[in-house]
Amino acid sequence: MTSLSPDADLLAGIPVGRSLTALDVAELTGEGARYELIDGVLTEMAGCSEEHQDVVVHLIALLFRLRPTTMKVLTAPFDIIDDHTAVQPDVVVIPKGPPTDHGYVEGAPLLVVEVLSPSTALYDLNTKFKRYERAGVASYWAIDPVKLRLIAWELRDGAYVEVADVTGDETWSAELPFPVTITPADLVD
Repeated sequence: MTSLSPDADLLAGIPVGRSLTALDVAELTGEGARYELIDGVLTEMAGCSEEHQDVVVHLIALLFRLRPTTMKVLTAPFDIIDDHTAVQPDVVVIPKGPPTDHGYVEGAPLLVVEVLSPSTALYDLNTKFKRYERAGVASYWAIDPVKLRLIAWELRDGAYVEVADVTGDETWSAELPFPVTITPADLVD
């Protein structure tokens, strides 16, 4: 994860002298690059490891198979935005609804999942944690693909409360956004 300098080539044509908006970031291009914007601050995200992608694929398959027909399960790169934030959680569950004019999710998702990487773990567990909480995301899960650990929080009275911390062969049965039982060790080959 790196902060970008104001004179970076990718910022050509982006407004100067004001915070960026999520729609400004949506217009950025960069071969293989992922960008996130939190409260107007643009960040380029590093690529993902094989272990990271293994967990994402297994989790997507599990959630997709069990989701109610009223919900969608999506994976990055897919932006969740408001005016000053555009983030790409590794996995997101949203209610089905009509598409927006710009094709990005608006409003709080039902679930966001971040699969931790050494370069993003602090960012995911602090900055994004607080941003998801403030945005009203009902459930937030963080998964460590190396330690095979899942920590889950649910929003209660505007603040996240830890509801699970399981590792290896331990299981946890989530109720939100829909019933699903997860065993961290089953999320890898």
